[in-house]
Amino acid sequence: MDSLAFLKSTAAIGPLYVLFGDEAFLKRQALLALRARALGPDADDQTVATHAGDKATFAAVYDELQTVPFFAPRRIVVVEGADPFVTRYRAQLEKHIDRLPPSGVLVLDVKTWAANTRLAKMVASAATIICKAAPAYKLAPWCVEWAAAQHQKQLTSPAAGLLVDLVGAEMGLLDQEILKLAIYVGERKRIDVADVDRLVGNNRAESTWKVFDALGAGQPAEALTILDRALDQGEEPLKIIGAFSMQLRRLAQAARLATQGTNLRAALTQAGIPPFAVDSAEKQLRHLTRRRALRLYDQLLEVNMDVRGGSPLPERTILERFLLRLALPVAESRS
Repeated sequence: MDSLAFLKSTAAIGPLYVLFGDEAFLKRQALLALRARALGPDADDQTVATHAGDKATFAAVYDELQTVPFFAPRRIVVVEGADPFVTRYRAQLEKHIDRLPPSGVLVLDVKTWAANTRLAKMVASAATIICKAAPAYKLAPWCVEWAAAQHQKQLTSPAAGLLVDLVGAEMGLLDQEILKLAIYVGERKRIDVADVDRLVGNNRAESTWKVFDALGAGQPAEALTILDRALDQGEEPLKIIGAFSMQLRRLAQAARLATQGTNLRAALTQAGIPPFAVDSAEKQLRHLTRRRALRLYDQLLEVNMDVRGGSPLPERTILERFLLRLALPVAESRS
């Protein structure tokens, strides 16, 4: 079952759940939902036991499941990073899966879960909670739903789109920014583009414009200095990518419009470049060239995946290499 569907479910709690995937935010939300539905809103921390998957033994976990808390009907036992635990105790899990004690709920937090294994087939599909990052096109609608469900705020669709552009695809970071926005607007029920731009975008947008002004001037050292300053001040790499993405997507869209015959300045305006920034954006696009600009969507996807764990390089190095590819003249960027 998809984690977002599970969060909306009201089905009775079973004895075993598998949280499968790499999106930590969704795993936290699924576990909170399990806890609330299994133990009620007033359960204390003693009703939840946590074991490290690389150290836990099956005997210790099973004993916990049989131990009923004093003030709750059952206990939740979570095995974090459970991949090695599942590998070591697969036979015991298969043997006991149909006779887990009713006094407990076992939660296996894993990154991989092969559907063709005997153990996976023994776990009900409704108990296999897929916690993978939502695809990019679903993030803005999710932000709208999340703001309404968690904070009773109407986040407009354009505001949600801008938020995703600025923050990036990390759902935990989006959750944090939505919380800040809900507090920022106070009694107002609506969160609009201006609120997102003012609270989330201002400082980041200012740094982004400076980076891209240096890019347009072919000054990679200056662009890297601004980037390093932002990182040293604690800016999240995914948020930086989000701010870069907003500007680069506009440039890519303008390049596409220009190839279809639209005047370059008109294309930049149609792509969402504000009037005061058209001159600098034109310099940026001429520096990139249309050929490179038309490849920006693919490059943005690549750098986003690399920062999210697709590359062994440090995040700072990934961002620096990305900027260098954009800032160097065309002939040098090919080498």
